[in-house]
Amino acid sequence: MSTYVLIHGAWFGGWCWEKVVPLLERQGHTVLAPDLPGHGGDATPLADITLQSYAERVCQALDARDEPAILVGHSAGGIAITQAAEYRPDQIATLVYLAAFLPRDGESMSQLAQQDPEALTPRHLAFAPDHGSVAFEGGAAAVKEVLCQDCDDDDVARIAARLRPDPLVPWVTPLWTTVERFGRVPRAYIQTLQDRVSPRPCSAGCTRPCRVRRWSRCTPAMHPSTRRRRTWRCS
Repeated sequence: MSTYVLIHGAWFGGWCWEKVVPLLERQGHTVLAPDLPGHGGDATPLADITLQSYAERVCQALDARDEPAILVGHSAGGIAITQAAEYRPDQIATLVYLAAFLPRDGESMSQLAQQDPEALTPRHLAFAPDHGSVAFEGGAAAVKEVLCQDCDDDDVARIAARLRPDPLVPWVTPLWTTVERFGRVPRAYIQTLQDRVSPRPCSAGCTRPCRVRRWSRCTPAMHPSTRRRRTWRCS
């Protein structure tokens, strides 16, 4: 059996995997779903959080296991797993990008987000006066419209109540990766075809420059809470 390390996206915490974790554990897998700094139950001040601190938290989870893990990043979690893979390539069996941002060396997540005119997220962003953080606003209605349109109302209300502001420094920091380290880790991408956060989460033509070995397309929207007992149509 395998070890899975599941990394959440912006505004969320490890709690967003609470319906996924038991499904994997029932199959005999070990699952870790840590909070990134400043998210979920982590109390790190937003002003102290960087892309480096995200990567270090992922590395801590990888270092807690003796065998290489399947490292999954959802949405903004893609930048955390990418940078961590540069630091711990031998601790990762496969990188899985689940509707996640996949920047190339020298790119930041904000650069990719600005290239995507189809994203609905910008209309609900509320920046702090010092531009040190950004919140997702609009309550349950906005969560339903943008983040998890195929969740039921109970899930939407629960998600809306648990969102926290996101630090901006990790969004605007360019990633640093090399072919020798990050480049040797196998990668797979799962694209959710109803994604309204970032329908275009990586650079144009990224399958070749990012060397994604497997690309799957699935019909659900982007939030992990949409994973119910049903068959996904993937290609």
